[in-house]
Amino acid sequence: MTLFLLPLVEAILVILLADFIGGVVHWAQDAYIREDTPLVGLSLGKPNMIHHHLPRFMTHHSWWRSSWDLVLLMFILIITMWLTGHLSWQVWLFALVGANSNQIHKWSHRTRAENGRIISFFQDIRVLQSPHHHAIHHTNPKDVRYCPASNMLNPILDFLHFWKGVEWVLRRVFGLKRRVDTSIPGNGLPPAWLNEVRSEHAGKFE
Repeated sequence: MTLFLLPLVEAILVILLADFIGGVVHWAQDAYIREDTPLVGLSLGKPNMIHHHLPRFMTHHSWWRSSWDLVLLMFILIITMWLTGHLSWQVWLFALVGANSNQIHKWSHRTRAENGRIISFFQDIRVLQSPHHHAIHHTNPKDVRYCPASNMLNPILDFLHFWKGVEWVLRRVFGLKRRVDTSIPGNGLPPAWLNEVRSEHAGKFE
């Protein structure tokens, strides 16, 4: 029994680690990256801003369009672990979850008909993050439930006010202020280019 339980516990911990790191990336995008942020503004900031204004915009993206950057990062991780002699099934599992974090996120924005029975089943039994769970992230002020893969970590991190605590430290130590999210009522008008995206697709992905 112990020989079976230990790998199971390890697998769960690896999945939660990948989910947490995905949450860190998601939080950083929401909190600090704008479309004009050097190096990552166009690739991370702009799509993230579109997503907050048009949450279902991403649902018609292909797996590759949603995941290419994560696949690249996980490929670098695997090669690094292989070259240093640390490649293991735990690394492969971490890479699998990490590379598909955006895809799992995308599933939480699709309907049951779009996802099909298998994905919907795993959402129902909470192996994958459920749409209801993730919907709370898109409830104003959109500052909770950043981890994208499961339902397990978010309630704990939000109860501890983890993300707000990190933001408080960064504000006090480095003077970093959370970016203004114009998808939240009362936070000003969205940039003109975002209105152009909205008009171009005429509410198709609302």
